[in-house]
Amino acid sequence: MADKASTITELLAPTVEALGLELLGAEYLPTPGSAVLRLYIDRPGADPAAGEQGVTIEDCEAVSREVSARLDVEDPISGHYTLEVSSPGVDRPLFAPAQFARFAGETAKVGLKLPQDGRRRLQGRIVAVEGGTVSFEVDGRPLAVAFDNIDRARLVPDWAALGLAPARDASGRDARPGKQKKPSGRKQRPDTQGNQPQATNRAADGPSSSE
Repeated sequence: MADKASTITELLAPTVEALGLELLGAEYLPTPGSAVLRLYIDRPGADPAAGEQGVTIEDCEAVSREVSARLDVEDPISGHYTLEVSSPGVDRPLFAPAQFARFAGETAKVGLKLPQDGRRRLQGRIVAVEGGTVSFEVDGRPLAVAFDNIDRARLVPDWAALGLAPARDASGRDARPGKQKKPSGRKQRPDTQGNQPQATNRAADGPSSSE
């Protein structure tokens, strides 16, 4: 991942851990005259799907306060910047090999630093992590990617499994009972409602800091 973001993650991880939370990683997004530093935090061992409490707005606010104080002392970013603290959400970003291994079997979108097999972006199922290599299944074929060549990655949510979209059968039709339509002699109009539902679980606190 990006060197600046990795350096900041290493600097701030102990501060976040002292609050009983985990710093998954950071995104550093420079813009003309400013920058955005976005931190992703999680509660270790919590499984919201099992009814266990995950990251709260109060957690994000507490991390923002403590991290801001640490950044003021260490001053790793020159110029103006905005600090954002967020839970990972359902489209969880992946920052480390261990995070890829944790979600083996799930689908991820990945951006590469350098092209591989003629592509800079890929979407595929995470198969395994061995050493510094992450193995994917992309379009039914295996693809091994060096972790150091991964620029950014996110899980692709299974909206049907989350109960936010209807399950589909092999033909792509709505598989819910009573939703199957009988074939008729009339020509069916194509479905134009193809938008996927959007779901986020992010709380952000946006203090600004300048050198």
